[in-house]
Amino acid sequence: MLRLNDLKLPLDHPAAALRPAILRRLGLGEADLLAFKVFRRSYDARKKSAITLIYALDLEVRDEAAVLAAHRGDRHLLPAPDTAYRFVARAPAGLKERPVVIGTGPCGLFAGLVLAQMGFRPLILERGKAVRERTKDTWGLWRQGKLNPESNVQFGEGGAGTFSDGKLYSQIKDPRHYGRKVLEEFVKAGAPEEILTVSKPHIGTFRLVSMVEKMRATLTALGGEVRFGCKVEEIAIERRADGRGQVRGVVLAGGERLAAEHVVLAVGHSARDTFQMLYDRGVFIEAKPFSIGVRIEHPQALIDRARFGPAAGHPLLGAADYKLVHHCANGRSAYSFCMCPGGQVVAATSEEGRVVTNGMSQYSRAERNANSGIVVGITPETDYPGHPLAGIDFQRRWESAAFVAGGGSYAAPAQRVGDFLAGRPSTAGGKVEPSYTPGVHWTDLALCLPDFVVAALREALPAFDRQIPGFALADAVMTGVETRTSSPIRIKRGDDFQSVNTGGLYPAGEGAGYAGGILSAGVDGIKVAEAVALALARTA
Repeated sequence: MLRLNDLKLPLDHPAAALRPAILRRLGLGEADLLAFKVFRRSYDARKKSAITLIYALDLEVRDEAAVLAAHRGDRHLLPAPDTAYRFVARAPAGLKERPVVIGTGPCGLFAGLVLAQMGFRPLILERGKAVRERTKDTWGLWRQGKLNPESNVQFGEGGAGTFSDGKLYSQIKDPRHYGRKVLEEFVKAGAPEEILTVSKPHIGTFRLVSMVEKMRATLTALGGEVRFGCKVEEIAIERRADGRGQVRGVVLAGGERLAAEHVVLAVGHSARDTFQMLYDRGVFIEAKPFSIGVRIEHPQALIDRARFGPAAGHPLLGAADYKLVHHCANGRSAYSFCMCPGGQVVAATSEEGRVVTNGMSQYSRAERNANSGIVVGITPETDYPGHPLAGIDFQRRWESAAFVAGGGSYAAPAQRVGDFLAGRPSTAGGKVEPSYTPGVHWTDLALCLPDFVVAALREALPAFDRQIPGFALADAVMTGVETRTSSPIRIKRGDDFQSVNTGGLYPAGEGAGYAGGILSAGVDGIKVAEAVALALARTA
């Protein structure tokens, strides 16, 4: 099998044009190309009047050696890499200990699934509810302003990624093709097969719900077990005089103690009480950078025209996205984050008396507005020094301010871009209707953002407008606050994926500071599952 990269064709080429294009590109005769399939398809929209599709293709040819020799030095033609996933271990017969996984977000779900596929019968503990019940609780906040602190956008089966755009692309280095394993498992669970080939795959919330259920069914059929409503209140750790510890079990909120010496911690970026517990138990935690800002909404049609020109609305292009960054005069960087084409802004708090925003889309990306986080980077040294958990206090401060600025009812503070740039409060909306539920309160976002963030955003928006005409549209809507861009802490681990000072504890995923998004979290879950499997196999 050969991999041919960077084959370019016009946007509207007929499907039958691929085969002759391959033959021309490689100088092959009709009989020399036995078969081909699309491995990846992307597009180049830099020239809006001539958008091209770019293919990576896997080819079966009659004489691979001759074709490679004829194109020696061509960096776009290589032997196709082996992307098949291979398990690193199998559970030994008679293994008594079951590994414990805390959390059922993408990281915990894939850690548990891969451990189950290797025969280790993992026990997965989730503080929230199963995904269908959790969805009802989430809608309770969105429609009625009623928050369940243990069942919401952040907590429950599927994790925060369930209520998102379902983006399945990442910039992580992945030489062992773990990402392919994640995508293939999603397809088995009901995702469209196109996620294996398009360059920016996504699924959407509704599909993710049923997929999570199917993955849980697979996991349990393989001997795993998932328990909901099981909040881990303590990790039982034995510590030596030198401070080195060893996990001995977990204690649940009801007092039940479960013996375990291999615990995967995949709790997500909002498990603040768990972070405090771990710090109190002596687990090494350090503060890490994250970002803070707002959600911005524009008409999706405006973004489509700016990105695709006359091709806006083409079915192969779909709803347009964007990626923006601006380096500000105050030394900060403002950038777009978690852009959701054709989606909506959602309430994402997990704590009472606080307002947090996020974005999500359905698979169709057919809603009228595009939304994205527009956030500003912050660092522990400058913005929340002095304590490993100080970033949590920083988040809470501005989330509480947003609750007050929004009127104290889980409505979000909102402001029109024109008013924000002019430094005046908004008193009413304009032509762009905000999508956030349970509703917005028109005000001045400077009430719930640090001054340096306000200054950075006021500088960045006109700069972004030069890249996407209309981005600083006076009636575009800004909704605050976006604080959960990533975990404010890192639970430091070693090369063996265990905590640097607590054996048997495997910090994983976004909450531990090792992932950002569904795909990278799933990949990290697989890596940690392999480390646990190898450790258990050695001790058997």
